[in-house]
Amino acid sequence: MKVTFTLREDKTDRAGLAPVFVCASFDGLRLQTTTKEKCRPADWNRDKQQFRRSLPGYQDANAYLDNLTLRLQARYRELSAAGTAPTPALMREAVHPVAEVARPAEPTLLELFDQYREVLRGRGFAFNTLRHYGTARNWLQKFEQDRNKKTVYLADYTLAYHDAFIHFLRLKHGLGPNGIFTILKDVKTFLRHLQRERGLPLGLALDRMQVRWTEAPKHFLSAADLTALAAAPIPDTLVPVRDVFLFCCYTGLRCSDVQQLQPANLHTWNGHRILKLVQIKTRRPVGIYLTAAAEAILDKYANTERLRLLPVYVNQVMNRGLKRLGQLAGLTTPVETMEVVNGQALKKSVPAYELLTMHTARHTFATQSLLRGVSPAVLQRVMGHSKLQTTMHYAKMVEDFQHQAIQLAWDGPSTTAAPLVSGEVCVAATAA
Repeated sequence: MKVTFTLREDKTDRAGLAPVFVCASFDGLRLQTTTKEKCRPADWNRDKQQFRRSLPGYQDANAYLDNLTLRLQARYRELSAAGTAPTPALMREAVHPVAEVARPAEPTLLELFDQYREVLRGRGFAFNTLRHYGTARNWLQKFEQDRNKKTVYLADYTLAYHDAFIHFLRLKHGLGPNGIFTILKDVKTFLRHLQRERGLPLGLALDRMQVRWTEAPKHFLSAADLTALAAAPIPDTLVPVRDVFLFCCYTGLRCSDVQQLQPANLHTWNGHRILKLVQIKTRRPVGIYLTAAAEAILDKYANTERLRLLPVYVNQVMNRGLKRLGQLAGLTTPVETMEVVNGQALKKSVPAYELLTMHTARHTFATQSLLRGVSPAVLQRVMGHSKLQTTMHYAKMVEDFQHQAIQLAWDGPSTTAAPLVSGEVCVAATAA
């Protein structure tokens, strides 16, 4: 049996596309029928009877033609072995199989991920959480495109595929350990949802997906640093940046929460003002006592016509301004940083101002509050942490606590040690 393919230019449509026909010659008979593939004449190689590289998706199209050849040959052998004389009608079934009851198409891995995000949206998950899952989904899509794999299904996500994905993130795109951890954590949660809630079989065991977080040092400011920031001469354009940052240092608010502060969040307690709000990230209600320093910043921007309490720029603009602000305030003390590149830990020193971000304010509030005697349990409520263990990470950051504990154990209480902090730059409410 001989199988050939021809481009029927005599049947070119208005779009300039001509159909590709398959011709099978066997036992003195001939089958000629369409393959349902079309292309421009310039995209067809008459000699090789296949699509040229100029056709988008030519590899899949040529693979389809090869598959038709194999199906026709297999159909011929099947009929002959059964003692049935092959006819063009019977052979045509290899090219155009008899229609069966249509079954729903299997969703791809990315389609399942999109469905999962819609489930989370319906369950009321926060915008930023949905955004993180969207980031993980987009990285999976980039990986599929990098491998030139047109369609990936759930069963295709095997341990080998998972390891190749990690290799792609780490070596091709240079993501750090914690960036990879965040993506893989979301992917693992997605796969667990498919297995446990939808009963779908996975291509790997979830316990084989190794997801580890690398503890990175958290940068925070001392009381002296805060004083330097507050007193530094700066351009008028940086004044709102400084005020909002210091306000976050005095309250522990995230940038997303301080952006949304409005007069309705202000309340009175025992003759003083406090903030009551629901955190955007965790959806947890918190109450925060406003120190004199925090109140002074609010009063500076007091205006009955303002919809928000403070003039907050977007997070990226705030972070750029903070680095300039820290430089002007003289926060140039070298700080050791470390990053993992190609599996090697590389250390370097950078001036402290380069590490300033809006989240530094939250770290600063936590450490300064602990230094001033606020109990971890109270700080947990103010920070909105669901677990006390999260709050205790800040206690580990403060070396003074470590040194005092060793000193007390070995040398007894000190009678000459200076106080941990001086001044009232960031006074926090004590436990009731």
